[in-house]
Amino acid sequence: MAAPAHNYTEDSIKSLDWREHIRLRPGMYIGKLGDGSLPEDGIYVLLKEVVDNCIDEHVMGFGNTIEIEIDDAQTVTVRDYGRGIPLGKLMECAAQINTGAKYDSEAFKRSVGLNGVGIKAVNALSEFFEIQAIREGQTRSIEFSQGLVVYDMGKPKPCTEPNGTRIAFRADTESFADDTHFRLDFVREMLRFYSWLNPGLTLVLRHPAGEEKFKSKDGLMDLIRTKLTEQPMYPIIHIAGKDVEIAFTHGNGYGEEYYSFVNGQNTTQGGTHIAAFREAIVQECREFFKKQYEPADVRGSLIAAVSVKVQEPVFESQTKTKLGSTHMEPEGRNLRTHILNTVVTQLDNFLHKHADVAKALQEKINSNEKERKEISGIQKAARENARKAKVCNKKLRDCRIHFDTKDKRRDESTLFITEGDSASGSITKSREVETQAVFSLRGKPLNCFGLTRKIVYENEEFYLLANALQIEEDLEELRYNRIVLATDADVDGMHIRLLMITFFLQFFPELVRKGHLYILQTPLFRVRNKKDTFYCYSDEERQRAIHICGKNAEITRFKGLGEISPDEFKHFIGPNMRLEPVTIRDHALDEQGNPIPSEHKSVKEFLTFYMGKNTPERQMYIVDNLRVEKELEFNDKGETTAEPEFKLAA
Repeated sequence: MAAPAHNYTEDSIKSLDWREHIRLRPGMYIGKLGDGSLPEDGIYVLLKEVVDNCIDEHVMGFGNTIEIEIDDAQTVTVRDYGRGIPLGKLMECAAQINTGAKYDSEAFKRSVGLNGVGIKAVNALSEFFEIQAIREGQTRSIEFSQGLVVYDMGKPKPCTEPNGTRIAFRADTESFADDTHFRLDFVREMLRFYSWLNPGLTLVLRHPAGEEKFKSKDGLMDLIRTKLTEQPMYPIIHIAGKDVEIAFTHGNGYGEEYYSFVNGQNTTQGGTHIAAFREAIVQECREFFKKQYEPADVRGSLIAAVSVKVQEPVFESQTKTKLGSTHMEPEGRNLRTHILNTVVTQLDNFLHKHADVAKALQEKINSNEKERKEISGIQKAARENARKAKVCNKKLRDCRIHFDTKDKRRDESTLFITEGDSASGSITKSREVETQAVFSLRGKPLNCFGLTRKIVYENEEFYLLANALQIEEDLEELRYNRIVLATDADVDGMHIRLLMITFFLQFFPELVRKGHLYILQTPLFRVRNKKDTFYCYSDEERQRAIHICGKNAEITRFKGLGEISPDEFKHFIGPNMRLEPVTIRDHALDEQGNPIPSEHKSVKEFLTFYMGKNTPERQMYIVDNLRVEKELEFNDKGETTAEPEFKLAA
């Protein structure tokens, strides 16, 4: 009998040291690597791990300022003014896994980190990493590269700087893509959250364009004020109890919007504390108004920030995005019961003292109830039709792995929304069937701006889409992590893209806020000769490719996704596909990512301007923003000799 192809012997068993394991399996420690174009990419996790340690010092009462600097080379320096790492343990804290002070609950009672991994992951995944501690007039520093020691000061030296810790790092190009970079708007958002969760803390951000400071006076109330995209139904209600702080109000839109925090950490996926709050507000409204309201009626249009401090928190992953703890401290208070009691007691007292707020809250609940009952008949018929269509839904080519499961690949689950059968055919043939699904639109969808949620159930296409996503009620059972708009790169494709964005912003804004909606970037041109093939996503890339391939290069313009063969298309929807996230920002941003004033203060105003009536103001905006690109000149290396010039077109 032939020997097996792969023998299982003693040689098959390997032991990796701490840095080898982190570098071999970075996803276990920082999630996906990415290139910095998305807020969940790995470099932001590296930054967060460093800042988290500074926050822990502040929470313990040491240091009110944290300084973050990002230079042109993408080197990050973080300096706090806490107690400083004990100098004799500097090496262990930087390069010995499962080492840290946070195992001692007396030293860090409610810290974010716990398992002694975070800062070591930053070290192992950085081509340059330096850690310096300043403590009681002495300092020591150690420099690493990919987790290996490059320089160790050894014996501490005298120092006049104030106590604290300084860490500098630059992401490793062997692990991350060469073009990996920090987007300042993502960093700003991270620092804003830190300031809101820690009133009195000043975070200073320095970058080549200048210096910015982030500081909050009213904490979570400032967060809600910033995130509101419309006038609230009543003043923000603030609840603060032992280890629990909550701020909330109701808006006029659809869905529920939650900002979740544990020990100052933004847990984007919520967790047990959010579930407890959602239960608590329904319970109190039922008891106060003496009516058994439906939970959806109470929570519809709710925007809330919930922060808890938990001793030795349990998260569902190393990236700490979802709380799994059931107790406030080991063998101590039940988390659910504690939040329920805090919310019910304090909200009851508040509503008795503020009759005007209670009246506004009840009116909002009654309004939600009225709308729900108005569409209940339509909803029932739509659900019956959807149930029948599930047997043979020609619009949906489903995948096997979904986001609402515990599969290890759940985050990869993607739904492509395409226009027409031609495009959906190309994607269907080239997709990865385990994690990628396709939903085909029959043409231009309805412009739903200004319409009520009834249209979701009256319009068959909209309802089948919402049903496929499982987002009728909330996002708890969302079937796909990424919803990708894959339209043609022409005027009609752009229009369809805008109509679909309007649909999600109008009726499911929480899906956008939580970063699930994307636009697929596909090549506009293919330029090739007998030796090289280039796929170009812009006219500048096309011109550069022609310069490299020569004047006799074959140039193909992809007018639609259906013109790209499945063999080629699989590369554009693979692991390295280009996705542009659809985001709701507090400010408009310029090309450098700096905030600029915006005329549109809310999502409603934004949609009114772009998707409402064709006003003279919108017409002038289009004319004023028309641009034409000049032909570029290239040197022998294919580099532009001058930046592209733009001019207004009459």
